[in-house]
Amino acid sequence: MHIIPISRVVAYWAEIQPDTIALVHEDETLDWKTLEKTSNQLARAYETLGVKPNDFVTIALPNGVEFIQACLAAWKLGATPQPVSAKLPKFELDQLIELAAPGLVVGVAEGDYPDVNSVPVGYTSGVIRDPAISAEPLPEAMADSFKAMTSGGSTGRPKLIVSATPAVWDIDAEMLEIKQQGAMLIPGPMYHNGPFMWGMGALFKGNTVVVTTRFDAEQTLSLIEQYRIDVVYMVPTMMQRIWKLPSEIRTKYDMSSLRALWHLASPCPEWLKENFIEWLGADVIWELYAGTEGIGSTVINGAEWLEHRGSVGKPTETCEMKIVGENGETLAPNEIGELYMRPASGPGSTYRYVGADAKILGDGWESLGDLGRIDEDGYLYLADRNTDMILSGGANIYPAEIEAAIDGYGPVRSSAVIGLPDEDMGNMVHAIVDAPGGITEQELLDYLSGRLVRYKIPRTIEFVSEPLRDDAGKSRRKQLRADRLK
Repeated sequence: MHIIPISRVVAYWAEIQPDTIALVHEDETLDWKTLEKTSNQLARAYETLGVKPNDFVTIALPNGVEFIQACLAAWKLGATPQPVSAKLPKFELDQLIELAAPGLVVGVAEGDYPDVNSVPVGYTSGVIRDPAISAEPLPEAMADSFKAMTSGGSTGRPKLIVSATPAVWDIDAEMLEIKQQGAMLIPGPMYHNGPFMWGMGALFKGNTVVVTTRFDAEQTLSLIEQYRIDVVYMVPTMMQRIWKLPSEIRTKYDMSSLRALWHLASPCPEWLKENFIEWLGADVIWELYAGTEGIGSTVINGAEWLEHRGSVGKPTETCEMKIVGENGETLAPNEIGELYMRPASGPGSTYRYVGADAKILGDGWESLGDLGRIDEDGYLYLADRNTDMILSGGANIYPAEIEAAIDGYGPVRSSAVIGLPDEDMGNMVHAIVDAPGGITEQELLDYLSGRLVRYKIPRTIEFVSEPLRDDAGKSRRKQLRADRLK
């Protein structure tokens, strides 16, 4: 065990391996000593702007070196990084800033938030070129929470999931097959919890971390070969796009360095998982099921999965899980019901919400809305979601959030948003819209583009002439989806 404050992690590795590459993004690379110096300078600049211990720092930057430098600068001041999509429309970002009340917003245009301290994209480059800003180490600092991730909400408004873990790290602890001083590839957006945890966890263990601006199937394989990647984070949509490459392209790259390919965030088709196991080996393929809340998780590797096809694994030693029926009763093995979890460390020990309430059964049991069954051997099999949340390309999309945006358009009387099967993304967002006055699809899309991040904008729109909500204001999303699946 070797626990150190996250504010000291980069300095620790910079002393051990100063000239080793710490970060790679496109054509930019930073070694450990440079990462330490630049993040020290950036922290001092943020401090001048008013960032204090335990402030949230809202980071609206795309994947890249500047994103990671911004997180490190926040940690060095004892503040908490709160990443958001760099493509968020101002309407959505406004809600998050109101909710978080951050000490600083990074990555927004000058003048967008006159009442909040903010800096634009590219601010870091000016800071690190300023010789007046010291690159020397700062006093040790430690935030009460090491991250605050954002999520859509079932009420139509976003929420924050604030970790209860302070900003310290055990660099010797076993974590996700990540070895010390190895190499990690993150082809997913780091404002999502999975890529953030894999990328930062690898950095804290002294790895070279390679991030891409966006996912590209062949580029991913090329980077694994070029940087001798040990561990890569993926979602099933990425795996599917890799598998659809022509065989001669997919097989021409050397994958022998891979210790673990992790997939999570959405269900993986069995045929796809079988093909990856056959291609890369059962010991390389790993799956994790969990939520950002950290109340429980399961893990399974390819060899174990072949013995328990369709399972996402057994609960880890950090939690308990059970399946609950409609009346709150604990169900017998193999009966499908709602999945409840509680952490071994006790209720409320892993996170807190800002802007939402947890779904608690009692005695610390919580649900994230998933349905499933647990077999006689303790293996979990997921069935569906009890909520209407849509999983698309590994992203969680809440229909209520999109419906709130659609219903804000004047001619719309009511709307319902559902997920429909999509071979590439798993599900696609489909909007059913009741607009008696008549509108065009393009008019609605133009309106939504200023209010929703791109991946939440409906891929297909269907116009109907009858109201989509009953007298109580409820929509029948499950029935609407079932009708369209016929």
